Formats: sequence, structure tokens, C-alpha cells
Amino acid sequence: MSHTDAAWLHMDQPTNLMVITGVNWFEETPDWDRFRELVRERFVEPYPRFRQRVVEGRPPLSGPHWEDDPHFDINLHLHRVALPEPGDRDALANLVADITSTPLDPAQALWQIYMVDGFGDGAAAIYRIHHCIADGIALSRVLLSLADEEPRGDSRPIEDSPEPDHSNEGGGALSRLTGPVRGAASAAAGAVGAVAHESLEIAKSPSHLLDIAAAGREDTDALSKVLLRGNDPETALKGKLGVSKGVAWSKPIPLADVLETGHATGNTVNDMVMAAVTGAFRRYLERRGEFVEQLTAMVPFNLRAPDEPLPATLGNRFGLVFLDLPVGTSSRNARLLRIHKSMKKIKRSNEGIVSYGVLDVMGRAPEGLEQRVIDLFTAKSTAVVTNVPGPREPVYIAGTPISGVLVWAPCSGNVSMTISIFSYAGELTVGLMADAGLIEDAGELVADFETELSSLLELDPEP
Repeated sequence: MSHTDAAWLHMDQPTNLMVITGVNWFEETPDWDRFRELVRERFVEPYPRFRQRVVEGRPPLSGPHWEDDPHFDINLHLHRVALPEPGDRDALANLVADITSTPLDPAQALWQIYMVDGFGDGAAAIYRIHHCIADGIALSRVLLSLADEEPRGDSRPIEDSPEPDHSNEGGGALSRLTGPVRGAASAAAGAVGAVAHESLEIAKSPSHLLDIAAAGREDTDALSKVLLRGNDPETALKGKLGVSKGVAWSKPIPLADVLETGHATGNTVNDMVMAAVTGAFRRYLERRGEFVEQLTAMVPFNLRAPDEPLPATLGNRFGLVFLDLPVGTSSRNARLLRIHKSMKKIKRSNEGIVSYGVLDVMGRAPEGLEQRVIDLFTAKSTAVVTNVPGPREPVYIAGTPISGVLVWAPCSGNVSMTISIFSYAGELTVGLMADAGLIEDAGELVADFETELSSLLELDPEP
């Protein structure tokens, strides 16, 4: 196992499992037998990691390694369950939360898929994949193969092709992911990959950036931001963690509205949604009598070239960037402007490369030292945020159109929440997965996001 993958393996804690969680839902029930075969043919057979288990190193081995599971049985990883009454969005969110709080069995391959009946008149699928297997971009390309561009009767897999830069738009072949991740994993866990391309794509050639990192060229400012920035304050959003999670997500928001306002005000979709997240944090804390100037979001940054052939062994290749959230700024316009400027600064920074190097070093360290480095990283942020542009048109699994998608990167250390923002088929959805003891009602924070985004959509462009 690579040093980086080993680092993510050892980050597992009862309070924060290093597992990427995704959910997609359907208005009809898929042919689950066909779905099972798709998982076998397009997911398990081409990629050995989904048939292998992890064995911790013993002398003379220096670290964990992969081993074929002699008792591998796909039926141990595919579960068909019924959603409890009343079978609505809250019931599905509660099921996702319960599953998310359960560790994966280390004696088996580290993934599980749940086929859920009774979500309204349709169904849902819940995916869990350990971050040590791969980053979000790699997993998105794997899971992409489960989806088809055509409905039942004319199934054609979505091709794994390079994804173009979309400047201010969501979409692209590689974005046609349905299941768990695309950057969520990257966040670690990713995957959720890169944040929306329009705002965090630092270079067209990630491999070139890796060459720079390998050559040992230091970016002092980026290194200082990664290692020497101050810790986020303890608030109602950040504190002592428990095991249980809470999950909630928004109603679909028309993506065209966000694009239109973004264009009119000179902002990207990512600027708009991150400003709404910032405003939601402010609202939530104000109701509790808490006031802070700034909080930080930890965002995964892809360092894997989209046109690079995906190795069968998968693995992790990504960095992390820290985005300042001006929670203490009272003006909604001013918050949006500061987010916009922060995003532009990040695009010119080598922060993602530097953090990748730090993660690699962390994976080489003894577990005790490794945990201290994890604590150093996670103390600096309050949330993991992934913003993923999905396909513009509906895609199909086992012949059934997907109605909605969300994917959450795992949190590490003492980070309390992961926020998934996913655009799919012309709609934007935000999902929150948070520590249930610290944030008792995840739906409250999601409602704050909806209110803030709605207010941002009413902004007039500046003259």
C-alpha cells in the first residue's frame, strides 16, 4: 500500500470514519438483479482493490498491504433493505446517517452498497467506500461505469473520457457520475475530487504540478498557509465529537438561476454556494449568541490529470486547500466579494501541491506522529466542503433514471461536518452530514443554506 493510502487507512476513528458515502435516488425501482451484475462486471472485476482486504504490516514488512480476500463474496457487500415508514426524504436521511456511523469490516474488502426499497414510489442506493482505496476522482471514474446514457433496453456505459474546463458551468463526461463520489473521497474522502472546476482548477496539467513538487521547489506562502495558519475557534459548529451522525439535504434548486445571478454579478457558481454556506454558518451561530470573524473550510483539490489512464490499483492523489469563510462580515455582498477574492487567490497558489507532499510524508510517519499531524491539519478547519458539477442530462443505472445524487467526503480528526453540493440534470442540491451530538438538527443548517442562497439570487449586479 502506498504511503498516502496508508495515511488515510490509519485516519479511521470511531468519531470520524474515513469512508466516502454517496446516495442516489430513483422515482422507480431499478432491476436490482441487473444492478448487481453491473457492480460485478464494471466495478469489482476490473479493479482488484474491491476484491482485496487490508493486512497490517509485520516484520519484515514496513506497513499495511493489500491481500486477495480468499473468502470474497459480492453478496457480503451488496445489501437489499427496506426503508422504514413513512419512506420519505427524512427516513432516507436517517438510514444514511445510521449506516454512516457503522465501521466497515476490516476482515473484508472495504466497501458496501445498499439497495433501498420503499423510497416513496421508487428506491435509492447508498454507497460506502473506504478512502484508502482511492481518491474521489479515481472513484468517480470507476463508478461512472455503472451509469448509462440511455434508458432501459439500450444500455450503453458512459465513456471514461477527459473532462473539459467549464469555467462557469457544470457538466462534462467525467461528471456523469451517479454514485458515491467524485471528490468526496478526495476530501478525505474524498471525492468530493476537485471543487467546482470553475474556481479551484489551478492548472491544466496536474502532472506538471506534481513534477514541481517532486523537484522540491518550495512555495513558502503555501506551506505557511497549510501548516502555520491558526486553528478555527471552538463554536457550536466545532467541538467534542460523538459517534452518531445526522444527515439532511435541501430541496433541488434550479442551477440556471445560480448561473444567471453568478454571471450578472461576476461570480462563479462556486462563489455563490460558498457565500451561502458562509451565511448559513453566520445565521446558525447568531441564534446561539456566538460571533466569530472567520471560519475555515477544508476543500479537496484534484492532482490527477483527467485524461491520465486510471490504474487498476487506483490509489490517492490529491491535495487540500483551506478556504477562508468571512462569517463575521455582516453584508451579504461583502461576504460574496471576499469569497470571490479568496477563490482567485487559491487558483494562483501552490497550496494543493504542498498539502499533497505533507500527506505523503504523513503516511511515512509512525502512527503516533501521524495522528499528531492529522490533528494539526484538522484543527484548522470547521468543515469539509465539496462542490461537484454533475451531468446536465439525466443518466441511468440498470435502465432506471437517477433523480438525485449526493456524495460526502469523510471528515478527519475533530472536523464535525462534511457538506456536499452537487449539481445534476439542471438542479443544485446541498447535503449536510454532521456530528449528531454537536449539531442536533442537520436540517436547521440546511434550511439556513437555502435561505442564504435564495437571498443571494436576489442580488442586483453592481453598476
